[in-house]
Amino acid sequence: METAVATGPAGTYGWRPVVIMALLFFSIGFVTWLNGPLITFVQLAFSLSDVAAFLVPSCFYLAYFVFPLPATLLARRTGLKAGMAIALMVMAAGTALFGECVTGRWYPGALAGLGVIGAGLSLLQVTVNPYVTLLGPHERAAQRIAIMGTANKFAGILAPLVFAALVMRDIGGIATLVQAAPSAAARDAVLVHFTRAVHVPYLSMAVLLMVMAVWILRSRLPEIAIGPEVSGPEDARDGGLFLLALGVFSTFLYVGVEVMAGDAIGLYGRSFGLSLDVTKYFTAVTLAAMLAGYLAGMLVVPRLVSQLRYMALSCAMGLGLCGAAWMTTGLPSVLCVALLGFANAMIMPALFPVVMRAMGRYADHAASLLVMAFCGGGVLPQVFVHLARLSGAHAAFVAVAAPAYLVILVYCGLMLRHDRRAAAVA
Repeated sequence: METAVATGPAGTYGWRPVVIMALLFFSIGFVTWLNGPLITFVQLAFSLSDVAAFLVPSCFYLAYFVFPLPATLLARRTGLKAGMAIALMVMAAGTALFGECVTGRWYPGALAGLGVIGAGLSLLQVTVNPYVTLLGPHERAAQRIAIMGTANKFAGILAPLVFAALVMRDIGGIATLVQAAPSAAARDAVLVHFTRAVHVPYLSMAVLLMVMAVWILRSRLPEIAIGPEVSGPEDARDGGLFLLALGVFSTFLYVGVEVMAGDAIGLYGRSFGLSLDVTKYFTAVTLAAMLAGYLAGMLVVPRLVSQLRYMALSCAMGLGLCGAAWMTTGLPSVLCVALLGFANAMIMPALFPVVMRAMGRYADHAASLLVMAFCGGGVLPQVFVHLARLSGAHAAFVAVAAPAYLVILVYCGLMLRHDRRAAAVA
């Protein structure tokens, strides 16, 4: 199968595939960004330590390390549409499993449900990211992915707000009742009522994901091959194993700091003595900043600056905000962490297509490795929460995030030099 690459503003295929992909990214964002409030929820519901509660993003994102290669093989056998439909069905199964296990107050089963959701997302991500990248000209790839990111983060803003309204309406009061319970039986009675609030929302989500799976199967999406068949002048741009490895490692670090800014911000705020009723909204604030970052990026890239240079500027902004977070405390420091959402917004939209283009004819392998690198979202938050036990959340956050931005900035510099050399050879 030959690779079809669109050439118009929305590709030769029109806007329909873009809209469908945006809806898929909305579903990805809604499911993914529930992890932030879920950390607070499970910590109370199962009486967990910070480390045990942070198994939520770990189990979710480590699935990205295990499943992308099998997911790639499955997608090649089933085709694009069937692969995406299967992914949505797997996500629906994981969502239903999570809801049932939380309602039954079985934490290992709930973590298994998150792992199943992650497996479905692996299949979905390994397909939709390269698909959007190749849906039009390379210089506008970051813009297309930013459109997807806008849908993703808009869902991410809604998810914690909906979860807070349906499940965590009075979490501060629940926590007080649990602490004041005269016996273990009384405490369990309060928590059973608390966890039952999850059942209907998660069952409804599972049904909606199944409906989307059927809709995708019935839709008319153009087939775009992503594999060794890719050929052409960009083959001369093959960046070699070092640039691929550094690009994958940069993706690992980026997803880790993105998840920390969105999911760990609640713990970060609580470390300054802020209440649960306040911190439950912090994830939505980070994602609102990220949404603003996407909108700004779509206006600027590639009109005023290239996607690679904008990524470098974003990393520099991330370093600056880490410094500001370290020098402040309380709400101002939390605001600096939330504003990392703005800095993070255009890193992945540029990083994914830049690595794929640098790999030329090996773009299919690069895509699988990049999705595997999403497991950084499970590793860096765990590093953070362990460091927080030793040095406090304030210092631990900066100690993990700042070096990550620095590594990505170094990668940007190397890729800019690589591009200049490739242009000179051409």
